[in-house]
Amino acid sequence: MDASDELLRGADPAALLTLDGAIRSLNSAMATALGRPAEQCLGRDFGDLWPAGQRMSADSLVRHAAKAKAVAMRVLDFPGRGGAPIASLIEAQQVKDLASDGQLIWVHALDARNDLASLLIPFRLATSAAHLGLWMYSSDEHQLEWLGGAPALAALFPDPTVSLSTLISAVHPDDREALGQLLRSASTQQSPWVKLRYLPPHQGWHQLTAQTRRIQLGYRGPEQIFGILRDNTKQEERKARAQAALATERQRAKDIADFSSALITAATEQELQQVALTRLAATFGASGALLALVDEGRLRVSTDAGIAMWEVDVMHGLPLDHPSALPEAIRTGKPQLITGRRDYIRRWPHGAEFPRLGRLGSDYTTSITPLSEAGNQPLGAWLVTYGSGYRPSLDELTLMGPLADLAGQALRRIRLQHARVELATALQKTMLPTLPEHLAGLEVAARYRPSRDGLDIGGDWYDAFVMPDGTVAMEIGDAQGHDVDAAAAMGQVRASMRAIAAHEPDPATVLTRTNELLVTMGAARFASCTMLHIDPGDGRVTGASAGHVPLLCARKDGSHSIHELPGGPLLGVVPDVEYREEIFTLDEDSVLVMVTDGVVEGPGLTLEAGLERAGTMAGAALHDGLNAEETADRILDAAAAVDHLDDVAVLVVRRA
Repeated sequence: MDASDELLRGADPAALLTLDGAIRSLNSAMATALGRPAEQCLGRDFGDLWPAGQRMSADSLVRHAAKAKAVAMRVLDFPGRGGAPIASLIEAQQVKDLASDGQLIWVHALDARNDLASLLIPFRLATSAAHLGLWMYSSDEHQLEWLGGAPALAALFPDPTVSLSTLISAVHPDDREALGQLLRSASTQQSPWVKLRYLPPHQGWHQLTAQTRRIQLGYRGPEQIFGILRDNTKQEERKARAQAALATERQRAKDIADFSSALITAATEQELQQVALTRLAATFGASGALLALVDEGRLRVSTDAGIAMWEVDVMHGLPLDHPSALPEAIRTGKPQLITGRRDYIRRWPHGAEFPRLGRLGSDYTTSITPLSEAGNQPLGAWLVTYGSGYRPSLDELTLMGPLADLAGQALRRIRLQHARVELATALQKTMLPTLPEHLAGLEVAARYRPSRDGLDIGGDWYDAFVMPDGTVAMEIGDAQGHDVDAAAAMGQVRASMRAIAAHEPDPATVLTRTNELLVTMGAARFASCTMLHIDPGDGRVTGASAGHVPLLCARKDGSHSIHELPGGPLLGVVPDVEYREEIFTLDEDSVLVMVTDGVVEGPGLTLEAGLERAGTMAGAALHDGLNAEETADRILDAAAAVDHLDDVAVLVVRRA
C-alpha cells in the first residue's frame, strides 16, 4: 500500500508515524482524539500523547508494526466529547513513504460499528484471565447481556440476555437499591465495587461484587454501560470462618493474658483463690475447678460452682503423705492427668476416690497441676474437671503449667509478705524458661541480667520451644521499663505469644496477632521482639521483627555480619499492622546471636558500635572453639562495659 494523503482523508482518526514512533502527519480526527492541536502533535512520540494508563499499549502497537512488518491491533480508549471514553480498535501497519523511499507506520481507528463484537474480544479475554465476568447493560431496552468471562461465573447466568426486572428479582431485597444506583449512576470512571447477594436458579445465595463504567464502542459508535462481576462467595465463607477462629483465638489469648495478670497482681491468698476459681475453668473450657493449698502439712480445699463442696470434703484436711492423686501431685511437684475411674483406681488403689469420677461415669477427665517450684516446699495445686468425653489438648496442659507456676509464685510472695519484690522475682524466673534440651543439630544458650536501677527485675525476656512441625521457635524481646509493671507486661506478651504460636505457622503472623491483641487490650506498655523458626535439619530460618535490635551472625572463621530482619513497628502501638518475614539459612558451625538493646547500646556507645562490638566478640568466640554457653557468657560479660542501666538478655543459637 502506498503512503499518501489518501490514508489521512477518512473520517476516523489516522496518523503516519516514523518507524521509531514519531508523528509525521495526522488528520484532524486523530488530533481531536488525542486532545490537542495537530501542530502540537507533529514530531512527538505517538505513545507519549496518550494517558499514562494507555501509553504502554500504544507503544506496544507501534513497536509490533515496526518490527514484525505485519498488521497489529490494539483496543485503546480515546477521550470522548461527551465524557465517556471511546473504546476503539486501532490498527497499525507499515506503508511506503514515497518522499524518502522508506517506510512509515499507518495508524488508524477501524470503523467497528458493524462488528462491535471484535471490540469486546480483548475485554472478554482480560476478564476471563482475572476470573471475572463481563456484562453490558442497555438502558434503552432495560436488558443485560452476558458477554463472557470466568466459566464459574457464566454458570450463574444460564441466559445470555436477561431483563433488568428478572435480574432484580434474583437479587436480595436489601441489595436491590444498590444495584439500581449502580446502573443509574454509571459514569466514565470505574465505580466502586458494590456488594450484591444473588440467588441463581437451583443454587444457594452467592456473594457478588459489581463495578460499572460507561464506554462508547468505537469512533462514532454507541454508548453502553459495561459491568465487571466477581464472585466472592467462597472467599467470604473462608473469611467468616477465619474471623470466627481469630475471634476465638483472640479471646483465648486475652483470657490467658488476663489470667496471668490477675495472678501476678493478687495481693492476698483470698484474692489468689478468687482469681483461680473464677477464671480457671472458663479459660480452659472445663466443667469445674478446685484449689488445694498446703497449710501445716494438710490440704485446705476451696471450690468453684462447678464442683460442690460435699464432693471435695473427702480431700479437705488430707495429710500431704496420703496415697491419693491430689496429695501426690503436690508432694512430688508432678502434674497428673486422670482419664477416668478405671485409670484412677489402677494408679491409686489405696487412695480415696474422687467422688465425681464414681458418680458421673468412667470417661470424665481430671487434671491436677501443682503450684510449686523444684527445690521449694510444696504449696498446693489446682484440680480441673472436664465434661464427659472431653480430653484436654497437649497445648492446654502445657500452658497450664506456667500459669500454675505463676500462682505458686504469687502464693509464696504473699506468704512471705514481700509482695512487689518477691512477685517480680518469681515472675522473672517464670517468664525466662528453661531452654529445650537435646535439640538435634542445634546448641542453644541464654543469659539474662536485670537492670541495676530499682528492683532486681526487668521487662526483657527470651523463649525457646519446639513447634509441632519440628522447627524450633526462638524469641527475644523487651517490654518498656524495668519495674514490676514491665515484668507484668513482659509476662503478658510472652504468654500471649506462646498461646498464639501454638496455632500459627510463621513468626510474622504470631507478631501480627500479638500486636492486634495488645492494641485491642489497650496495653499500657509497648514491647519490641524478634521471633525465629529454625529447622534443625537444614538450617532454614524464618524470622520477623517488631522494632527490635538486629540479629548478629558469626562464623567459624571469626567473621560476623549484622542481619536486620523485616517486620514492623513495636508491639502494642499501631493497629492493623501486617508484619513481614524473611527466610535465610544458618550455615553449619555458625552462630546466631539475639540480644536486647541493653547489650549493645549505652550512654557512651551507639547502637551501631555496640552491634559491631558484640558481633566481633561472637565471631572470636566461635573461632576460639567456644560452645554456645561460653559464647553467651562472653557477650554478657562484655555488656557490662556498655555502662547501661537497662536490662540485658542474650540468646545464642549455634548450628553444629
